[in-house]
Amino acid sequence: MSKTYPVPSEYLERETEIKKSRFIARIAHVTSRDEVREWLDRAHRDHPDARHICWAYQLGRPGSAAEAAMNDDGEPSGTAGKPILGVIQHKDMGDVLVMVIRYFGGTKLGAGGLVRAYAGAAESVLSAVGRLVQQPMEMVDVTMGFADEQPLRHWCDTHGASVESVDYGAGVVMRVRLPSDSNAALVEFCEAQKLDYRFDR
Repeated sequence: MSKTYPVPSEYLERETEIKKSRFIARIAHVTSRDEVREWLDRAHRDHPDARHICWAYQLGRPGSAAEAAMNDDGEPSGTAGKPILGVIQHKDMGDVLVMVIRYFGGTKLGAGGLVRAYAGAAESVLSAVGRLVQQPMEMVDVTMGFADEQPLRHWCDTHGASVESVDYGAGVVMRVRLPSDSNAALVEFCEAQKLDYRFDR
C-alpha cells in the first residue's frame, strides 16, 4: 500500500444557505492537534456571533489515520461532526480539518435536515479544494555535541527536514521531522559525524 496520500493544497471557504441558515464551510491542511486548535480559535474570532462552529479532522493517511475527532458544538448529537467526518473519509483525504460555521436562520431543520446540511457544506468545500500528495514523514531524535548543531541544521535545510525541538543539557538532543525517503541520507550523515540517532517506530 502506498504511503503517500492527498492533503488539501490550500485554505478554502464556501458558503451555502438552507432555510435562511448560513453554513460557512472552511477547510485547512493540519498536521497536529495544536494546528487544529489554532484554526478553531481563528474561526471563533472571525465569527463570534455564530450559533455553532462544528468540525471534524483526520490526521495521517486515510484508512489508517493516526487520529480523527469531531464535535457537534451544541447541535443534536451526531448531526454535525459525524456527517462532516464521513465526507472527509469518503473523499479519501488526510491531514485535513473541516469546520462548518452556522448562523441560525429561524427555521429548525430537524435531525435529518441538519445531517444533510452539514454533510453538504463539507462536500462543497472538499470538492472545491485542490489536492497535494503528502510525502510520509518520520520523527528522529539526534544526540550530539554543541559543535554538531549547525551542520545538522544545514543538513535539514537541504533535505526538506524541519527541526521540531532542541533540548540543551550536557549535549544537544535535536528532534527532526523528515520525509521518509530521506531516512537513509540522515543515517549516513549521522554515522559519518558519529552522532547517535533514534527513529520513532
